[in-house]
Amino acid sequence: MLIEKHEKDNILVRIPGLTLRLSPALAAIDQVLEDEELFCRIRADLAQRYPQTLTAGRHSTPVEVILRMLAVRHLYDLSYTQTELQVADSLVLRQFCRVYFQAVPDHTTLCKWAQEIQPETLQVFNDRLVALAVRAQLTRGRKLRMDGTVVETNIHYPTDSSLLADSVRVLGRTLQRAKALIQDQSGLAKETFRNRTRSAKRTARQIGRLSRGGPVRTQTAYRKLVRIARATVRQAEQVFAALQEQVPAAGQALVETLTIFLPRTQQVIAQTVRRVFHGQQLPPDEKLVSLFEPHTDIIRRGKPRKPTEYGHKVWLGEVEGGFVSQYRVLEGNPSDDTQWAPTLERHCEQFGHPPWQASADRGVHSADNEALAETLQVKRIILPQPGKKSAARQHHERQRWFRRGRDYHAGVEGRISVIDRKHGFKHCRQRGEKGFASWVGWAVIANNLTKLGQGLAAAV
Repeated sequence: MLIEKHEKDNILVRIPGLTLRLSPALAAIDQVLEDEELFCRIRADLAQRYPQTLTAGRHSTPVEVILRMLAVRHLYDLSYTQTELQVADSLVLRQFCRVYFQAVPDHTTLCKWAQEIQPETLQVFNDRLVALAVRAQLTRGRKLRMDGTVVETNIHYPTDSSLLADSVRVLGRTLQRAKALIQDQSGLAKETFRNRTRSAKRTARQIGRLSRGGPVRTQTAYRKLVRIARATVRQAEQVFAALQEQVPAAGQALVETLTIFLPRTQQVIAQTVRRVFHGQQLPPDEKLVSLFEPHTDIIRRGKPRKPTEYGHKVWLGEVEGGFVSQYRVLEGNPSDDTQWAPTLERHCEQFGHPPWQASADRGVHSADNEALAETLQVKRIILPQPGKKSAARQHHERQRWFRRGRDYHAGVEGRISVIDRKHGFKHCRQRGEKGFASWVGWAVIANNLTKLGQGLAAAV
């Protein structure tokens, strides 16, 4: 049964002579997380875990503890295990997380509860934090600067050989597990359950060595690896049919695994044949770069040090005070100039007025975007024009207010860097498309909690 809080305690009183003081910023964050609306949003999601979560069963980890431990995790960029250890070992964090002298939730428990919090809830959570910042007069939404970045998914560098080896490994271990369940009942030959993982790994390593001499030298090894993958697929299809016929309760998980990974393996084989043997260039939306994170996009932004990135493009809007007022996970690799209009419209909806100054990089510039900002009555529009400029445009961009606006806009890169370094924004460590959106949301929330705590502490 879901419970809201532990019985209130003060560990200072129970340990004579102990002086326990939270840092001013953490004390301010502690007060922010007392907000009832934030609490109710998280509680509503956690209540959906099971049909009778609210009415039956033993007492759960309290909602308040889950919320605060997840905040600690992302404020300090910790893993679930590190969060458990840090809270258990610190009287300050025990008090902050409202654990008191109760048992600290296990990291696996915290992870399972965290998966119940929906990305849409985190969007609303962030909106509430921005509203609290406005109420505390830490921001007014007068200046808006926007930019995009790429958050990488947790995958290894994708090559055709490594994807084929991964496919054989996943299907091979599934066959081994199925062998213990159905071999005696299915009538399938022993060869059907053969695990070809070692052969696939050995051939993939051979391809890695031969690739230094050019693509021609790897053709024979690739043909062998594709044959291994196709043989594994044929075996898996036979076992899949046998599992569906018998449908033992213990085999249901194996059926689900094969349902997911058989089509992905077939796609990997098909794209390898097209790329390696026929020399075709596949468009990004037809490529699978990870068996385990198939939602990953291939993004090329012309960065010299990293020409190709694997993850998702994320668009951020920051207002004065260092608050990220909005964020969006984009699908594919859309042009930056398509993000100007929805960002301005969202700002007007969020703050009730247009920004006095709005800025973006030169990739966002277009006549339509400038006209839209003028229609919304944005006073200062900082959109540098790329390429050759007319004399009138050069004069416009040399004005003092425009140059100062460009200098101010450069700070958005610093904000992205801070979220990357302090809150693990750059590299997502959660699985799946939903996990990715949650990771981005928590990183932004951690930044805004930090700025809110620092601003409230300084105002005291």
